[in-house]
Amino acid sequence: MDALRRLVARLDRFTTGLLLSVVCGVFIPCGGGAEVWFKQATNVAIMLLFFLYGVKLSRRSVVEGLLHWRLQGMVAFSTFVFFPLMALALRPVLSPLVTPELYTGLLFVSVLPSTVQSSIAFTSIAGGNVPAAVCAASVSSLLGVFLTPLLVGLVLVSGGEGPSMGADTFLQICYVILVPFLAGQAVQRWIGKWVAGHKTLISWTDQATIWLVVYTSFSEAVLQGLWMKLPFWALAGVVAACVVFLAVVLFFTFFSSRKLGFSREDCITIVFCGSKKSLATGVPMMGVIFAGSPYFDLGTLVIPLMLFHQIQLMTCAALARRWRKAGADDGGF
Repeated sequence: MDALRRLVARLDRFTTGLLLSVVCGVFIPCGGGAEVWFKQATNVAIMLLFFLYGVKLSRRSVVEGLLHWRLQGMVAFSTFVFFPLMALALRPVLSPLVTPELYTGLLFVSVLPSTVQSSIAFTSIAGGNVPAAVCAASVSSLLGVFLTPLLVGLVLVSGGEGPSMGADTFLQICYVILVPFLAGQAVQRWIGKWVAGHKTLISWTDQATIWLVVYTSFSEAVLQGLWMKLPFWALAGVVAACVVFLAVVLFFTFFSSRKLGFSREDCITIVFCGSKKSLATGVPMMGVIFAGSPYFDLGTLVIPLMLFHQIQLMTCAALARRWRKAGADDGGF
């Protein structure tokens, strides 16, 4: 018990909630009438989440970011072009390490937008261009709302992982994601200051939504026999694949930004904003895009995203500390 308390103390609130959501989904899955209620609650929570995203996303940051078009273009290319193409190109090499459904989850990871908070935080720690990171993360989040659902259809069809996205799925995405997001943008001038002044409440709302989606996903997967379909070797394969994905994209963003003549500060921004993927956006989007699909199991699909999230945080934290020390010593890497 003491060991468990020490472990929980070392984890942040969000990670602890994720782990508890998985545990509850595995051991206390919701079924029957409760399953219907949880799915409805999940849709409402996702709509609220993207409404708040719309309220929080500064249009000024997006406009300012577009002025630094070379850096923004590099981040967008890495996030929405290089990453998906890399995932497809590595499929013949990495797919034998995992199950087909888990590699579908990896393909989904590849089309997500960049993170916001952690990208900015790591850029600041490493001594990068923080204003550019704010703009890049904002632009990536905005593009992700529109591009990620489109890329899911393109990448999954190209990878032979399932049918193309139908009209019903597209309308559901518009109803649950796009409409609330645009509504948030529309009312930003009236409630933007209130939302900005209640960051703790908004943070709890964001995180609770993700926990709810993870819980319902794992509940459904367990009731459908998740552990019978998910061998241990496949989990180890997902970790290996995530490490390869992150290593390749870090190598690409670092050396390409250097070759293109970006400053040290801009290189740091490109590396952190162009290599990371958003769990906060990805989990709710997954819940909408793949909901009710006979081809995909949400509980299995979410595993690569959760693992990649933790691996990228640990790796980027180490890089940020190393580059901060190198910058303090001689201004280099």
